[in-house]
Parts: sequence; C-alpha cells; structure tokens
Amino acid sequence: MREPHGTGTAAKLNWLRAGVMGANDGIVSTAGLVVGVAAATTEVSAILTAGFAGLSAGAVSMALGEYVSVSAQRDTERALLRLERRELEQMPEAELEELTGLLQAKGLEPDTARAAAKELTERNALAAHAEVELGIHPDELANPWVAALSSAVSFIVGALVPLLVVVLPPEHLRIPITFVSVLVALALTGTVSAYLGGARRGRAVVRVVIGGAIAMAVTFAVGYLFGTTAG
Repeated sequence: MREPHGTGTAAKLNWLRAGVMGANDGIVSTAGLVVGVAAATTEVSAILTAGFAGLSAGAVSMALGEYVSVSAQRDTERALLRLERRELEQMPEAELEELTGLLQAKGLEPDTARAAAKELTERNALAAHAEVELGIHPDELANPWVAALSSAVSFIVGALVPLLVVVLPPEHLRIPITFVSVLVALALTGTVSAYLGGARRGRAVVRVVIGGAIAMAVTFAVGYLFGTTAG
C-alpha cells in the first residue's frame, strides 16, 4: 500500500472510510429487515415496502446524524480558530514562543525550531498555529452538507444490494441467495475498509461477515416465528 502524502489526504481517507461504513450499515440493516419480512411472508410487495421504508429511514437517519456531528465539529474548529486569531493579534511574541516550543517538542533543535517558527509565522501565522497546535487546516474544515450527502448516498448504495437481490430469485431460493449475496458484499466492504485503514484484511472481513450473518439469522428467526404465529 502506498503511503499517502499531501494536503487533505487524511480527510479524504476519512471520507472514504465513512462511505464504506455507511454502505456496510446499509447492507446489514436492510438485509436484516428484508430477510425477516421474507421469512414471514412470500408477498413481494410486502418485502419491497419494508425494504424501501428501511432504506429511506436509514438514509435520512445517517444523513441527519452525520450533519449534526460534523456541524458540531466544524463549530468547535471555528471557535478554536477565532481564539487563536485573537491571541495572535494580542500577544504575537508569546504565540511565537509557543510555536517554537511545539516544534521543539516534535524533535527540532532550538535554533531550527525558532527559525522555522518565524518563517511559518511570516508566511501564515494562523495556519501555522492551527496545524501545529490544534491539528486543524483552516482551509479544509469539514462540510456538514457534504458529510450528510455522502453518508446518505453510501447507505442507499449498500441497501440496494439486499433489496434487489431478495426479490429477483425464485421464491424457494430467495433467502439463501440473499444470505450469500449479502455476505459477499460485506466481505467486499470489509476488504476495502481494511485497505483504507491499513489493517489486516482477514480480520476485518471475518468481523463484518459474522456480524451480518448473525443479524440476518436473528431477523430471519423473528420473521419466521411471527409469520408462523400469524398463519
């Protein structure tokens, strides 16, 4: 795996990982729902209604949750940047000493740290302090609307896998094919997630596949028992 470099790389990887996780959630939650309903009834309309209801609710929930979370993060980052800007205006020398100390803590020699702090301050004092002191890139604050949209889209893409698979095969193969298809899709998302995170693929794949299998088994049992009782 190539080591990523460049401004914004970490943020892009975080978005990709979030997208993979959103797709994974869409697969698991929708698969559990449609398998449970399919175990209780063979009516395609009922399965589709439940599936699309779950897809819609899940996508909206994911989007709202991501929007609120990222908005709170962005508000915090903006507040920290305002405070840093005010400190730079009111006590520039103290801030220069602080930046020098932070650079020394990263391993630079005192003279080198001082020279680097001066150069960074002259170039863009706020950006220097934000990045070194706060770990924030002022020009790359998270966008809550982009987060909400990407989360909703990734959830929908994932949810479409079990939703389409469950209604396409013949009735007697509906649930087995859905089980297999969902587990394959989860194995794929686990592989991509592990690749992006630099983790071991085998462990990540086993984790998501077992989790999805358990979720579908539980909802299948619930749907089967309720369907039998209703019948």
